[in-house]
Order: sequence, then structure tokens, then C-alpha cells
Amino acid sequence: MTGPGSTGPGLDVAGLQRRLAEFAAARDWEPYHTPKNLAVALSVEASELVEIFQWLTPEQSARVMDKESSAHRVRDEVADVLAYLLQFCEVLGIDVLTALSEKIDRNEIRFPAK
Repeated sequence: MTGPGSTGPGLDVAGLQRRLAEFAAARDWEPYHTPKNLAVALSVEASELVEIFQWLTPEQSARVMDKESSAHRVRDEVADVLAYLLQFCEVLGIDVLTALSEKIDRNEIRFPAK
């Protein structure tokens, strides 16, 4: 069963989108969750993820999850990026998994394996 704080195999995109919508509704944030605002917020959160890696060498970046302090930051920023992406898709009626699958299909044609 999913619920506040739950993790694991019971998670699904629709359930997470519902939790995000309920969270925003409980705080009267829906008027601010326009496509433009969500796209901007998504960009900001993606930039915060980039900031973690900004001055790391390739080798250091590959080990970023080894230290709990940096691993925690990465997980938090990944969660923020995904949250805003899911909210963005919800507002615009985009099925994120279908969109990804269709994009992979197009890329397979565009960039055939050698």
C-alpha cells in the first residue's frame, strides 16, 4: 500500500502525481502551478543538480554517491526534478511514460545501431 513516506514496488507514476496534486491543493498552490511556472521550476531544480557536479572531475562525479552527504543532495535534487516534471505533465495532460517510449522509438530510427 502506498501512502505518506512509502517507498518500494507499490509506487507508480499516477500515484505519485496524485500525491503531488494533493500536496499542492492542501497548500492552495494550484494557481501557481501553470505550465510556465512548472517549466521554470524544473529548470531551476535541474540546475541545482548540475551545481553538485559543477567542479568535480569525471572520476569524482562517478563516486558522488559514495559519500552520504553528497548522495543525499543528489537524491533530493533528482526528486525535485522528477516532482516538477510529473506536475508539469499532469497539468498538460502528458503521459510521461508514453512520451518517453515514443521518443525512444523515434531515436531508434534516427540513430540506428551500427
